[in-house]
Amino acid sequence: MRQFLKRIWKKEQIASLVDKFHEGQIAIEVNGELAGCAFSIMVKYEEFANHHTYEEITGDYTFNTHSKDGNILYGIDVFVKPKFRGMRLGRRLYDYRKELCENLNLKGIAFGGRQEIHDPVLNFQISNDFHPSKILKGYLEGDRDSGEFAVLLEWDNIYYQKPSKIAKTKKKVVRLGLI
Repeated sequence: MRQFLKRIWKKEQIASLVDKFHEGQIAIEVNGELAGCAFSIMVKYEEFANHHTYEEITGDYTFNTHSKDGNILYGIDVFVKPKFRGMRLGRRLYDYRKELCENLNLKGIAFGGRQEIHDPVLNFQISNDFHPSKILKGYLEGDRDSGEFAVLLEWDNIYYQKPSKIAKTKKKVVRLGLI
């Protein structure tokens, strides 16, 4: 998937992600060298249901699907350069996403991951408390290695509080009209 995505990312797309949702983009440097990154957007998940493609969820790679009123943090991409693997940087990137999700009071995190019988990336994601929820067919067009399939992985924010529509101000003075 990484090789496939390298052909997709453009400098303008990364700049767009940073402009739209700078908190959702994180990079790790080791000794001044970029070691890994994680890109995310917030989406109104109910607009995509449980079946969507990568192109749909990203708004044809424009990230116009990002919404400040979104309820799910959607993982666009995450990577750690091979020479920096084994340093727990991937775990730190995912931990940042989880903390961001909690701080923004979002329901959870979702993303599509490629799948193989023994997939070290999928195993890593599952070991970080993500759970597979369904198979997505036709997820990443042109990705022959996966047959265009992905597994939808989710993480549920146990601290999520559904926004209340009840007025939150407490009155200290009550006026009564008596006859």
